[in-house]
Amino acid sequence: MTEDATPANQKSWLQLELEDDFDEELEQEVDDSRLPAALREQLAQHKKSGTLERGVYFRELMRLQAELVRMQDWVQHHGLKLVVLFEGRDSAGKGGVIKRIMQRVNPRSCRVVALPAPSDREKTQWYFQRYVPHLPAAGEIVLFDRSWYNRAGVERVMGFASEQQVEDFFRDVPEFERTLVRSGVILVKYWFSITDQEQQFRFLMRIHDPIKQWKLSPMDLQSRVRWEQYTKAKEDMFARTSIAEAPWHIVEGNDKKRARLNCISHLLSLVPYGDIPHEPVTLPERVFNKEYERQTLPRELYIPDNYGG
Repeated sequence: MTEDATPANQKSWLQLELEDDFDEELEQEVDDSRLPAALREQLAQHKKSGTLERGVYFRELMRLQAELVRMQDWVQHHGLKLVVLFEGRDSAGKGGVIKRIMQRVNPRSCRVVALPAPSDREKTQWYFQRYVPHLPAAGEIVLFDRSWYNRAGVERVMGFASEQQVEDFFRDVPEFERTLVRSGVILVKYWFSITDQEQQFRFLMRIHDPIKQWKLSPMDLQSRVRWEQYTKAKEDMFARTSIAEAPWHIVEGNDKKRARLNCISHLLSLVPYGDIPHEPVTLPERVFNKEYERQTLPRELYIPDNYGG
């Protein structure tokens, strides 16, 4: 073993992971440099407004992500079924939280569902029908990046659903969700809330950053115009769909980092979990075949080494 590889000179896995996540944060700062000067100054002031210190944020995030892995093991081991709905204002941070939840867990048993607008065929079906195939089997976790509550929000406000369809939804959704819970599904519903001013700031960030402009849809822009209509629709939705079996939980989203930590911590608190037995894993010895001679592959099969030393 060389001197550079001795344990004293090796970085711990925690240090390496922290550095990797710090790099992601640095990439964001490089992204910010593309903004107009006036907006960069506004961003700098924005970042000073009480956000968590970077080291504290990443240490807590990694601790919570380790707990998510433990929770996932528990869900798999006991055959639980977990559904988490993420709803809220456009740009409120739903995607950021989902990304951090998915970062360390096993994607084979934890997946994200983000359905596009319904097709002409789906519009003729029972409203909940296109969501049902995505519900979890035993041992699975499903995260809905927007859900059947589109009908109570964007479809209602934008006129894509009639008042009768909206009323039918409000009548049906409590029983639909009670049916899910009776079938053994753990159903968690989050609403990400931000202020009018914060949404405006985040939209401006996207408008002036060509790499992020894809995040802005015509529906997002209309949400600015119809802010008060969305507020009224949200309040009606809370009043009529926050049931004992599946209440709404509001996440304050103005501070993205705090919102991520608070949401993940709360989700962990809703699923009683513990350690499960694991068989010890040992790495088997490699089998060497004296008769085998490794071939030299043609150079043209390799991609260019543009960043080699």
